[in-house]
Formats: sequence, C-alpha cells, structure tokens
Amino acid sequence: MKLHEYQSKSIFARYGVPIPRGRVAGIATEAKQIAEELGGRVIVKSQVLVGGRGKAGGIRLAKTPQEAEELATHILGMEIKGLKVRKVLIDEAVTIVKEIYLGITNDRAQRCPVMMASSEGGMEIEEVARKTPEKILKVAIDPLLGLRDFQARDLAVSMDLPKEHWKVFVNIAQGLWKAYQENDGTLAEINPLVITADNRLLALDGKMVIDDNALYRHLDLTETRDQDEEAPSEVEARKYGLSFIKLDGEIGCMVNGAGLAMATMDIIKLLGGTPANFLDIGGGASSEKVAAALRIILADRNVKAVLINIFGGITRGDEVARGILTAIQEVKPRVPMIVRLVGTNAEEGRRLLANSNLVTAETLVDAARKAIAISKGG
Repeated sequence: MKLHEYQSKSIFARYGVPIPRGRVAGIATEAKQIAEELGGRVIVKSQVLVGGRGKAGGIRLAKTPQEAEELATHILGMEIKGLKVRKVLIDEAVTIVKEIYLGITNDRAQRCPVMMASSEGGMEIEEVARKTPEKILKVAIDPLLGLRDFQARDLAVSMDLPKEHWKVFVNIAQGLWKAYQENDGTLAEINPLVITADNRLLALDGKMVIDDNALYRHLDLTETRDQDEEAPSEVEARKYGLSFIKLDGEIGCMVNGAGLAMATMDIIKLLGGTPANFLDIGGGASSEKVAAALRIILADRNVKAVLINIFGGITRGDEVARGILTAIQEVKPRVPMIVRLVGTNAEEGRRLLANSNLVTAETLVDAARKAIAISKGG
C-alpha cells in the first residue's frame, strides 16, 4: 500500500526525522489559512500517488497566502497521470543548498533490507542508477542487529557530507530505519533530504510503501488507504479476501494457490497467450468467494476466455463448481470458460458442471491451449 507524501512524512516525524512545518488542505481557503500560519511563503504540493508532480504543475511556490489560495484552487481537482488531486500539502518554503537521496528497500539478492544514499538527491533514483550507478551507496542492514551508527556515518563520509551534519544525518538514518521496520515497509524514501540555507537537514519529500500482508497490524493506515490509484477490480477483490492483480491480456485466470496461479500464467504465456490477471482464490474458497472472483474477471472487457484451474487440496472441487454455477447465473458470462478440475471432490465437481455450457480439460496444458484457441477466435 502506497502512502501519500504527507502521510509518509508524518510517520517519519514520529521517529525523529526533521520535516518542514506544514499541513494538508482539502480546500483552497484552508490552504490560505495554513500559509498565513507559516508566514506566507509556502510550497503547494499536490497529493497524488504518482511521480512527476512537479513537471505536471502539481508543485508550486506561493509567495503570499493569497497566492497559495489561488494555486490551491488551480491544483485541487486537476488530474495528474489520470489521478485527481483531492488534497494539497502546504509546506514552509526553504532555501536549498544541497540535495541528498536516502532510502531503504528490500534487497532480494542479499535477503535483507538495504539503505541507499546518493549525493544526487532530487532526481529519480532509477535515473541515477542508469546514468551514474557509482553515485548510489548501499549498506546491508542485518534485521537482527538493525542499522548500526557506523554504517550511517560511512554513508555520510562517502557522500562528502560536511562533518557538522554527521550526527543529525545518523539520527535521520536511524529514524528512517525504525519507521521502515516498525511499520512493515517495503520502501521508505526521502528525496530530497536537503541542507538548507540556515544549515538544517530537512526531509522535504517522503515516500513509503507498506507491505499489504502486514496491514492487519496497522489498521490506522488501512483506514486512510487511497483507492484512486488502484484498479476498481483490485479494490473489489480485497473485499472478498482475494489476491488479484489486473493485467493487460485476454485470458482471465482463476486459480487456487499463488504458485499454481503463477504456473498457469506461465503456461499461457509459453503457449502464445496473454493472461488478463493474477487471481488466487486461496485454500478452502467458498462458493460465494468463487462467484465473486468470476464476477471480477468477467468485468474486464478485454477478457475473451476464462481459464479455471483448480487443484483440490483444502479447496473442494464441488464447492468450486457450485461457485462457478452461481456466477454463471448471476453474471451471464459473454465469454467461454475452460475448466480444469482435479483433486478433492473433483468428480463431484465435474458432475455438477456436466450440464453447463463449459469447456473441460484434463491437464493444464490442454486447458491453456483451449483457452488460447478460443481467445484467438478458434
């Protein structure tokens, strides 16, 4: 789950990371009031979960409270990369002397979190990695020991950060690590972390991504989730506890088990087809859950065939079959469905489906070939 800048910076501040004074506003008059409280000269920043806000005109400098109100009026309601701006962050304006990048993410190769720092702050870190990878410094963090002070100091020294800022930088790095760890982050990023004209270190921008699987531990964050940037089908799937990711293909997939779902998508791709989604209904899926899954798949206008691949272990084949039949009655599918059903109560499930207008298959390869042929008009 992605957090807005104001949410991320609020979390960082709780762990001692210095951030500019500011508040979020939902209406232009509120933006003016906040600007007055901050002394008049402020930055008006659109709060949408995409990059490139500045280039799109979503981040502007206001020299007076009246100008802040005018800019907020313009920015609120505008669309940036398809997302509507519903809130703006009003931050105090500061004079920047130096910009730094500081972030933490999981490194799958090293199997641990990694802190990254770069003297090229303010730029997209992917662009820095592509053009000047030597400017990205990394330290691996032992999850049991946490970030050590000497590791943070090493980053400061390697970036040629003035010695007078080392102590504060270490505190910021430690705060970022604790925010990342205690909130189950997969990304915590400050870009830029700046040295101001009055010689302060400030986190001007912040970004956090929280592990969806850990959200039950962070109900306060779950309640503030911004669903604008998510596909409606993914929002609907979450209501039923389904693991669903929308893709751009033509063959809808409904599978029980993440590994089997990946294998199903791989087979479809290998044989020349394109999967329209990843969907894992999980173990022990009820007929209601299966019906919901099919409704979500069939809502995609690009889907030309649906491949249902169920290997019954915990999930019972007859329950899946009842879900399919329920969905057919409710949704009235406009596309053919191919079913491969094996395992627990598979015979009973196939018997229930026998009188339905469905294509059946004995193996996954056979099912995938039939789905591909149908999706291509065969």
